[in-house]
Amino acid sequence: MAERLSYEDARAQLVEVVARLEAGGTTLEEALALWERGEQLATVCQEWLDGARARLEAARATPE
Repeated sequence: MAERLSYEDARAQLVEVVARLEAGGTTLEEALALWERGEQLATVCQEWLDGARARLEAARATPE
């Protein structure tokens, strides 16, 4: 994954991967590749969420 995906793009791609896996009809090799891509996309989404959580916590900790 050379480019940095936005949360929305990574999530949309992850939804597509999950739908393809649930639909079946792929070879074992294709299913494994989809699973690996799904894991990568889930990691990107989690990194975005963790970053957002950290920013919210930092904003809350800043005295007014």
